[in-house]
Amino acid sequence: MQEDAYLMPASPAGGLQPSADYRPSVQKAVGHVPACLVNASVTYCSNGRIYAFGGFDQDTDEVYNHVLRLDLNTLRWDLVDNYGDIPGVRMGHTATLYQDNKLIVFGGENEHREYLSDVVILDLSTFTWTLPEIQGPIPRGRARHAAVIHDDKLFIVGGIAEENNLVLDDLTYLDLQTWTWSRTWSFAQRFDHTAWVWGSRLWISGGLGPNMERTTDIWWLDLKGSPSLAGLTSSQGTVDSPDMPMPVAHYPDSISSASSQQMSPRSGIYAANSASVQVRNLRRQKPLAPGAISCHRFHSGPHVPGLFSATHFQSFASGVLLDLITPSDRRLADGQELFRPGYRWHYCTVNDTGTKAWLLGCSLDLTNTNGASEENHMSEILSIDLEKYGLLGNELSTEAPEPDSSWGGDSSGPQVSGLGADLACAFDQTPEAGSGADFVITAIRDDHDFMESEDIDSTPSASPSDSKPTFVEPSPYTSAPIHVHKIILQLRWPHFKRLYSAQMAEYHTKRMHIPEPYSVVRAFLYYLYTDSIAGHPEYCSSVIDVAGMLVMANLYDMPKLRLLCVNRLSRELDVDNAAIVWERAGRTNEHWLMRRAAKFCLTHWGRVVRTEGFKSLSHQSLIELCEVVDTEGRIIAGPELEMVGAFDSASMAESKDSRRSTADESELEVDEEGMELS
Repeated sequence: MQEDAYLMPASPAGGLQPSADYRPSVQKAVGHVPACLVNASVTYCSNGRIYAFGGFDQDTDEVYNHVLRLDLNTLRWDLVDNYGDIPGVRMGHTATLYQDNKLIVFGGENEHREYLSDVVILDLSTFTWTLPEIQGPIPRGRARHAAVIHDDKLFIVGGIAEENNLVLDDLTYLDLQTWTWSRTWSFAQRFDHTAWVWGSRLWISGGLGPNMERTTDIWWLDLKGSPSLAGLTSSQGTVDSPDMPMPVAHYPDSISSASSQQMSPRSGIYAANSASVQVRNLRRQKPLAPGAISCHRFHSGPHVPGLFSATHFQSFASGVLLDLITPSDRRLADGQELFRPGYRWHYCTVNDTGTKAWLLGCSLDLTNTNGASEENHMSEILSIDLEKYGLLGNELSTEAPEPDSSWGGDSSGPQVSGLGADLACAFDQTPEAGSGADFVITAIRDDHDFMESEDIDSTPSASPSDSKPTFVEPSPYTSAPIHVHKIILQLRWPHFKRLYSAQMAEYHTKRMHIPEPYSVVRAFLYYLYTDSIAGHPEYCSSVIDVAGMLVMANLYDMPKLRLLCVNRLSRELDVDNAAIVWERAGRTNEHWLMRRAAKFCLTHWGRVVRTEGFKSLSHQSLIELCEVVDTEGRIIAGPELEMVGAFDSASMAESKDSRRSTADESELEVDEEGMELS
């Protein structure tokens, strides 16, 4: 949702080196391969299985109520026998996973163009359908809506209804504890969109609007503090509660239900959608949804995806909105295209942890099919490891950062709270202060002027990338002591646990020296206490410290810390730290981050080379970074820089005295930072 939310590759745990050109693999499915069922529901349901239900076969003009299962371990499709109150055929419905073993199906459209409003539940342990006894005002029948479960409530947003494809702005929810529908509110007119809940807000994105136009806007509704959305339901749906906002939306009029009795959804008997059951009330208009409603529209820019040149699959995972564009005319990240040519993708689904995604589609190559087209089948599977692109996973991104966070509101990991906040109070406090600290750690001093004035090349601590913590006698290069607790280090730092169990010298002296800069070591130890690398004003406030922690995460094989560091570094690249991030990424084999930092350095080259970070690089690193520059690239000076505003007027006055340019100014093409890129 933000411009600084990127996807980036990650190196595997266990010391394995990542592929510099990772690309997801395409595999062929076997078994009862289904046709590309238009507007079917495709849901990941834990245990490595995907279930597809319903849909329309555009070759045979049939609408189905089949249940199909894809085993992601064997890549085999199977037609599942199911029992009970089997629902009628439908398309454009939603099937939402609930309590890890139930699929809740709502709505859709049958072969008679009737819009359904029934609720049917499939128990995945017995494959038995049940029809719950529904109470409250049944919402208008609809298809191609969005559904999401939050706090034991099934939220239904938007969709289309009626014969003329009326686009709905409805928002309603079904309380899954009482099976009672809430009243209906007005939110945003959408269909074929995506809905999710994150940070106590209901979000929707994508889809089509009332004029059948594709949208680039994101809407969200605050659920926090709204009694109407936190459990209040109305048996009739006609009485406004005192907290309900009074403004009325000027959208299509609502439909009320004269009966809350749900009819059987068996094949041939459809849920109540006729005028005899649902009566249009032309005099009633829906109130606006309770809670603050906001919207943000993306008009244009380098990170705004094109809407009309490709198929978009939007999914929410790990605190970011993924927009997978196939065939891809834009890249999710720098490097090679994610999607190979020659395939058509029909559906996308993401696992419950937000770490893997699957695209289901077909190959367009007829040479291996004896001339038989598989264009309308889901015979190919593209598995995408999202952790390879630096996504943190849902467990690390469960809540959105507060906008007014005093730590900058970044999402580089959970903010310090609860037990972490309590432990932070005891971090680096002397035993005399009552902290109970029983161990001391030292590091390399951060006094750069002192370090530069001394010859330390022969000191073992001058090579932190290949050094382990050791016991050393205090020296002029040693930092002030950091007071910590052995029990926390043993529980949170596997290397320390092994070292202490072996009763090395540190075990007896209760002292350790880590040959890394003091600020980096302090930020690392603070992470062990709090499980966070968020930008605390005292600990880990500098991106340079995060880059140093990336080195330590690689050295001590700590994959979670590595992922947090890569995620934050990719979002906080700037002129001052780009060269350092590039060097640290190369040292730790983070290839994508290294390429991204190199591209940033080249784009802002004139300013980067003047930073202390660039000047602090070793001679070999400077040569390697300079060699990244395109062999045809040219540095531009003079009036061309004035045109693009690369420097302020003061630096322009200084540069004019020493300007020497032999290039024909009329033939130069410059980018916004004053470098010609060919």
